[in-house]
Amino acid sequence: MLSFVRGLRGNLPRSALFLLFAGGPALAAPPFELPQIGGSPAEHHPGKIIWADLVTPDLAVAERFYGGLFGWSFKNIHAANGDYAVAWIDGHPVGGLLERPIPPGEHRQPAWLTFIAVKDVDAARRTALGSGAKSVSEPKTYAGRGRQAVLSDPDGAVFAVLASTSGDPPDYLAEPGEWIWSALLTKDAGHSAAFYQSVFGYDVFDLPSDDGVEHVVLSSDDYARASANTFPTGSARRHPHWLNFIRVADATKAADKAVSLGGKILVEPHEDRHGGHSAVVADPAGAPIGLMEWSGTESKAEPQ
Repeated sequence: MLSFVRGLRGNLPRSALFLLFAGGPALAAPPFELPQIGGSPAEHHPGKIIWADLVTPDLAVAERFYGGLFGWSFKNIHAANGDYAVAWIDGHPVGGLLERPIPPGEHRQPAWLTFIAVKDVDAARRTALGSGAKSVSEPKTYAGRGRQAVLSDPDGAVFAVLASTSGDPPDYLAEPGEWIWSALLTKDAGHSAAFYQSVFGYDVFDLPSDDGVEHVVLSSDDYARASANTFPTGSARRHPHWLNFIRVADATKAADKAVSLGGKILVEPHEDRHGGHSAVVADPAGAPIGLMEWSGTESKAEPQ
């Protein structure tokens, strides 16, 4: 059986991309201790998405939005190189928010940075660079967190690799307010899937499609970790990127709530493959985030 949906604790989460120019926890060693990722140093799940960092121009606005939308609470850390907040739900951390003002006259896209688990950051980075990736941030080691590096894949989608010193979180179904899925939106899903397979050793499965574009599941340890999805026809100018989804009880109500909190709807709520509904919204600064219902069982049959 191939489990299709897991939370970020158990799996998962443009032109002038804002996070590429940030100098905070995602891209430079912070002068403070970050929370541990896993619970056991012996547990490793290469290919699992285990963390996400938001780079935003206004931390207070982002906290109000995500706290109001998902019920997250925040622990703030004030440092010389920028303010950082760890988002928490039900006693565990789910992500980080870093404030980085946008210089006047510059147009940069705030975004969430997706962290993918590896056992050896330097080895994964060498493989990625040898397969056409580019380096965004050199490998760095953070006390209590582990070693990480930031890369862009051959088509320009930015992601991070992380070897957690506390191990990776166990696999289980996400609760509302937790990350439940991550999707790569790209020009050629098959081509991108081959790259990520070379770096993370994924098993790759094609999904049946009614929309005429390619959808591919990336799995490891018999768990679906993420998907690669070709842009719909007419989206040639869009830049490949990762999009992370939070589990919500009702995608339509959550999308409306996002608007009331100062965000906007990018993709209207619609029925997805597992029978629930999903949507994509932007926070007040423009960072995209997905909303996904999940009412099915923990596992689904392996795609054919």
